[in-house]
Amino acid sequence: MTELFEPTSEHDWRLATDRSGLLGAFNDGLMLTSGDLHVARRVGALGGEDDERVLLAVALAVRGVRRGSVCVSLDQVRADAPELPWPDLSSWQQAVAASGLTDAGVVRSEFGLLYLDRYHRLERQVCDDVMARADQPPPMVDESRLAAALEHVRGTRASEEQLAAAAAAVRRWTTVVTGGPGTGKTTTVARMLALIADQAVARGERISVALTAPTGKAASRLQEAVSGELAGLAGVPDAVAVLGRPLGVTLHRLLGWRPDNTTRFRHDRANRLKYDVVVVDESSMVELTMMARLLEALKPDSRLILVGDPQQLTSVGAGAVLGDLVRGYATRTDSPVVGLTHNHRFKAEIEALAAALQAEDADAVLDVLRSGSREVSFVEAASEEDLSAALRPELVAAARQVRDLAEAEDARGALDALDQHRLLCAHREGPFGVRRWNSLVERWLAEEVGELGGPQVRGWYVGRPLLVTNNDYALDVYNGEFGVVVRQGLRRRVFISGSGELRDFAPGRLDAVDTMHAMTIHKAQGSQARRVTALLPEEGSRLLTRELFYTAITRAQEHVRVVGTEAAVRAAVERPAQRASGLAERIASRG
Repeated sequence: MTELFEPTSEHDWRLATDRSGLLGAFNDGLMLTSGDLHVARRVGALGGEDDERVLLAVALAVRGVRRGSVCVSLDQVRADAPELPWPDLSSWQQAVAASGLTDAGVVRSEFGLLYLDRYHRLERQVCDDVMARADQPPPMVDESRLAAALEHVRGTRASEEQLAAAAAAVRRWTTVVTGGPGTGKTTTVARMLALIADQAVARGERISVALTAPTGKAASRLQEAVSGELAGLAGVPDAVAVLGRPLGVTLHRLLGWRPDNTTRFRHDRANRLKYDVVVVDESSMVELTMMARLLEALKPDSRLILVGDPQQLTSVGAGAVLGDLVRGYATRTDSPVVGLTHNHRFKAEIEALAAALQAEDADAVLDVLRSGSREVSFVEAASEEDLSAALRPELVAAARQVRDLAEAEDARGALDALDQHRLLCAHREGPFGVRRWNSLVERWLAEEVGELGGPQVRGWYVGRPLLVTNNDYALDVYNGEFGVVVRQGLRRRVFISGSGELRDFAPGRLDAVDTMHAMTIHKAQGSQARRVTALLPEEGSRLLTRELFYTAITRAQEHVRVVGTEAAVRAAVERPAQRASGLAERIASRG
């Protein structure tokens, strides 16, 4: 895998016009992009700094944030391209420490890591807020009532580890629930809420709950699952009645968007959220900035329950907060982390594949893939023609099912059909990318059913599956929600499935949507499908990591088909995602 970018031509925008000096050498060496150079040079000009060693450090910090890291290690980053003209490490670090940019707080050094000031402040804030919540006196708990309620919420689904986790959440202001698919995280969350509500009932109080996630699809799924679990808890009817149907919204919507600011929200330290309990599902997807904004908006006496799988892909933005919290608290006795390990739902072979992947055992992963089971299959395509021949039948069948239901004016059926099969790709572009495969499926579908609407339709053909790619607060449509173009008499309408009921729109009102015959693995987080096809890129792809592979296979409920080469599988198993952050060290070192 290369840590360098690959220019598409001599006119690639990432190649700077002025590639002189030390920064230019790193742009020529394809490690820094033109954007990294421009930011570093502009910062240097504003701060009166012309030492290119210092500007190189700034450019590398900018590169780190662009690639998902919060900071950069000037020592470790050298391994990404050892052939480049790196400064002597000791004199380089001394130059950065003596720089006016450091004196002015533009860059910060801590734990041997170099930060841009904004991300240093965000990381410290998250640590401070988490610790402040832990340092408060714990919630008041009627232990005898809690013991009785635990028996009432046990039911037929809850295990001992789930009940222990639920009881722990009653005694804390912050709880981090980790576990893979099928370990019963939603079952546990429902019982946490019931037990917390039961304590409120005993005090004659009401309780307000917000269920949230980074995407609309994940928020909707959390709301439906938790509400379904709560409805089955007949042993604590008063607590369930107090909870009602908890609100399920995206994090952006929960915090309240502001048209004048893309990084701040209506709710903050001066305008706290009203909720007594906030549950965040798919927390591995929450970037550092968003976690900081959430923590500052919470009331000190509100409970925060973070739910997620640290083995999954981290956020698109900078940071890996969930994983950092788990690692940071690993050596502390006051850990709020509760791990669920027992699988209650996942298919045995998919679970075995995920376990082999987590154990970093490439041979075992390949053995499971080649076992020929009903739950896992492996397509080792030798050429693009073989690849198309292997994937076309199921992709076209899935697209036809959605189209037939959409033509029959069955919006709910068409949306449900999207969850029958999903093609997941690592890349957006290239031979293994979403754009190419969306185009191929549309062409194959047109070959079978005829023209997909003609030029007057302008791409909005009936049965077109859609993925919302941006938040549109005016329309109440959010990033990650799914949609389908459905026939309504002589018209076409777009039906979106997210939090709450189906919403329909005229196609012309939506612009931030992509066709979804295929989608990226990143975008698939927070959703599942009955059958999943995971298309792996070539083994040299920078995106091909263990976390990406794990996320892809665990989207499948009944069957996962992995398409790729043995070399790609081995590369994915052996290559963890690397994100530089000091949050885990910061938490571990706090007294």
